[in-house]
Amino acid sequence: MLQQLGPQILSVHELVGRTLVRLSVLDGSQYTAVPGSRASLETLSEVVASASVAASQLARAVADNPLEAAAFAGTPDDAATRRARLADSAPVLVKSLTTAVHHLGLCAACCHHTASGIARDLKDHPEHRPQLPELSDAQYAALDEIAQGGASHYTGRSDKTSILDGDGNTIHAKPFSVLLKHRLIRINTRTSAIVPRDVEITARGKLVLDIQKPGRAQPASPGSVPAPVKSSNRRR
Repeated sequence: MLQQLGPQILSVHELVGRTLVRLSVLDGSQYTAVPGSRASLETLSEVVASASVAASQLARAVADNPLEAAAFAGTPDDAATRRARLADSAPVLVKSLTTAVHHLGLCAACCHHTASGIARDLKDHPEHRPQLPELSDAQYAALDEIAQGGASHYTGRSDKTSILDGDGNTIHAKPFSVLLKHRLIRINTRTSAIVPRDVEITARGKLVLDIQKPGRAQPASPGSVPAPVKSSNRRR
């Protein structure tokens, strides 16, 4: 249990730290002027709280888990005593692990609601919408594939990269690089470059999918000037 829970506790603490960074960035951004943004910030705050509780419960399980080591001299430490100690700790461990799982589930739900809420707010109030790229059909299709089933990014020994979607189909490098440049997707750089790295869509990418349809240009942002239409003076 110690070997299994140790990495999980570190991961949850990392989640707390990353969420605090995101929360601070949003709190100091122009998003706070968008109607409805308070609900998204409060939901993201709950991620910090729930993740902290989950980490605490996992740590409690580590502390309550009977470890096999020598007791003080003169203390009963036979097989029957060890079995009794394990039996007494079992319901305590189950309670701690169950509570941790519950709060990690809340974290996942709150992250989803936060991302959905930000996309909804910016869609409903285009005057606050950031400038977003207009994707070609190929770029939109690649983004949609990643949104549906994720993707994997692999760099070979010759520095040649391969990108595969969730079904194992190749995503061409050119549209992929455009999506990466505009921060519509992210590559998990916490894993080694010699193994496939997970690729996921960002909240910004989800917003693009939501407001732009394939084969259609995205709605013009407020203040943008449409390009003039060139007329043809050729006679029929």
